[in-house]
Amino acid sequence: MLTWCCRLLVGGVLLASALGKSLDLRGFVDVLVTYRLFPDWSLWFLAFGITGIEWGLTTWILVGWQLPTGALLAMMLNGLYAMGLILTLLRGIDLPNCGCYGVFFPQPLRWYSPLEDLALVGLGYVLYVSAKKGRDNS
Repeated sequence: MLTWCCRLLVGGVLLASALGKSLDLRGFVDVLVTYRLFPDWSLWFLAFGITGIEWGLTTWILVGWQLPTGALLAMMLNGLYAMGLILTLLRGIDLPNCGCYGVFFPQPLRWYSPLEDLALVGLGYVLYVSAKKGRDNS
């Protein structure tokens, strides 16, 4: 039951994120510009890559194939997101939309935004441990 719940939570957030970005990839590229972390030439590559990784992880986790590995990858992705948000906060950049769900559900960057990604890292860890122990077969 724990594995199943964590799969739905982590997979559901990844699904919402991938879908939101996919519906307006140009808008997501515009959001990436506001971070001022990457050169302009790389933004489309990043937008496609991030969105593709999220779709892949969504499928991986919801299907449940090699679940511990999928959970670790989801933890790494959310950890990278948290680091990007922390760097942006430390640099004092005001983001009206962090881009977490694309442009359709804009979320401004706030002091607690990285904590949301770190909570997903924690959920990914619970999923990893639960799947590793095989507490249930879902």
